[in-house]
Amino acid sequence: MLAKKPAADASLAGLIPAMRAIKLGVVPYAMDGRRLLLACESAPSWETMDEASVTAGRPVRAVVATSEVFAELLREVYGTTAAAMGARLGGDGGTDGLVSNVEAIEADDLHRMAEQPTLINLVNLVILEAIRARASDVHVEPFERKLAVKYRIDGLLVEQESPPKQLQAAITSRIKIMSGMNIAERYAPQDGHISLRYADGREAARKIDIRVSTVPTLYGESVVMRILDKENIQLDLATLGMREPDRVSMQKLIDLPHGMVLVTGPTGSGKTTTLYAALTKLYDPSLKIITIEDPVEYELAGVNQIPVNPKRGLTFADGLRSILRQDPDVIMVGEIRDYETAEISVRAALTGHLLFSTLHTNNAISASGRLLDMGIEPFLLSSVLEGTMAQRLGRRTCRKCRVRTPLLEAQRHRLSPSEAAMFPEGQAWKGAGCDACGGTGMRGRVGFYEVVLTTPQLRAGIAKRLSPHELLAAAGPGLVTMRRDGMMKAASGETTMDEVLRATQDTDEGA
Repeated sequence: MLAKKPAADASLAGLIPAMRAIKLGVVPYAMDGRRLLLACESAPSWETMDEASVTAGRPVRAVVATSEVFAELLREVYGTTAAAMGARLGGDGGTDGLVSNVEAIEADDLHRMAEQPTLINLVNLVILEAIRARASDVHVEPFERKLAVKYRIDGLLVEQESPPKQLQAAITSRIKIMSGMNIAERYAPQDGHISLRYADGREAARKIDIRVSTVPTLYGESVVMRILDKENIQLDLATLGMREPDRVSMQKLIDLPHGMVLVTGPTGSGKTTTLYAALTKLYDPSLKIITIEDPVEYELAGVNQIPVNPKRGLTFADGLRSILRQDPDVIMVGEIRDYETAEISVRAALTGHLLFSTLHTNNAISASGRLLDMGIEPFLLSSVLEGTMAQRLGRRTCRKCRVRTPLLEAQRHRLSPSEAAMFPEGQAWKGAGCDACGGTGMRGRVGFYEVVLTTPQLRAGIAKRLSPHELLAAAGPGLVTMRRDGMMKAASGETTMDEVLRATQDTDEGA
C-alpha cells in the first residue's frame, strides 16, 4: 500500500483522461517497464483494470493507496481542484442521477450517494485544500442556482469555484456522515465534529479537529466547518504580535496571586488564543488551572478544560460554581455573558483566585462599565479588576514580497500629526503579491493590542462609576491604544495602513 506519496509523472495524464480516471477511481503516476502503475483507493475490479488498460493502450498494474495519498496524486497528476473534480463528477453521469431537489430524496438515497468513492474524494479534497490554504473555516452555501464554497483565509472569505448544483444533496450528506449527524434531519440546525490526521509530505502527520454546523436555509442546508489545527497554533505572545512593553504588562498580570484579568474585543478578534498563550506561559505543575469554555477550541497540556453543555444543565455560572470546589489556583472563564457569571467571577477573584475571562467591548477602558451595567457593585469591581486588554486582528504583510509605497491622500487625512510622524517621507508598506501569499500580498495575521493596568487612580474612578471618557483621562497619556499599536506595526512593515484603519475603526467608540 502507498502510505506516502511517491514521485508522480504528470505527463502520464494523457494516457487516461481526467474524467475517465475519476470515474474509474484510478490515477496513473509512474511506469514500471512497459506497465503503467495506477494508484487506487481500494482494490479495483477486473472490469475497471481492463477498461483502464484499453484506454491507456498498455498493460496496467493497480497499487492501493491511502485516501490522503490518492487525493495528493489526483491533484498533482491532473492539476485538479475540488471544483474541477466536482464539475467532472457532475458532468459525466458518474453520479448515478444525483439531483438537487433535496426534499425529493429519501434518507437511504442520501446514504447511497454520499458513500460513492468519487463523492468521498471530492469532499476530502475540499477539506484538504482548505487546510493547505490555511483556512480557518469552510462555508458551503446553497443558493437558487449554485452551490458556493468559500474559505475564510486570514479573516476574509475567499470564494472558490463552485461544484455543480446537482451535487448539493450528496456533498451536504457526506459532510454530515463524516461529522456524525443525522442526515435524515434537514429542517433543524445540527452540530457535529470531525477528527483527522493531516500530513503534507514535509512534516509528520498532525491531528486536526473540525467543528461542523448546519442550518436550514431557503435552498437547502448551509454548512460551516471550523478548522482547528491544534498542533500548528502558535501560543506565544511575541509570535501573536504583542510588542515588548505590552508583554511586560501582561507578565505583571500573569504573575499576580489573585484578581481578575479581562480580554475584550468582538467575536473572531483572537481573545481566546491570547488567553491560551497566557495560560501556557503561566503553567506550572504546582498550579491547579481549570477553564470553562464554549466550546473548548484547543487542548492545553496540564490544564483541566470543561466544555459548556447547556443541554445537560452545565452553563458558565453552574460550571464556575463547581470549579470553585475543585481547589483551583487559576480559572479561565470563556466569556462573561450575564450578571450571574459576572458575580461569581468577581467573588472568585476576591477569594484568592486569579481569574481570566473575556468580554465584548470596543476597547479596554470600557470593560469596567460593561460589568457595572450587568449589576456588579462598583466597590467590588474596583477591588478585583487588575488589568484589561483589548485587541483586534489585522492581516500581516507578506515578508517575501513587501515593498515600500507612498501613503495615499485618502490615508493621510485620517492620520493625526503624531501618527503621520511615524511614516518618514510619507512611505508605508504593502505586499506586491507572490507565490507564498497567493498573490494577495498578505499572509497570516497580527494582533493590535491595548493593555491597561489598573492604577490607584483607575480603581478610584471605577468605584465612583466614572464614564469611559473620565477613566481614559485617569489612565494617563502613556496609554497605547490599539490604533496606535497598529500604526507602529504598519510603520515597521508588519501590516498595512488599510488593515489598521479597517480593524480599529470602532475602537474609540464609548471612550
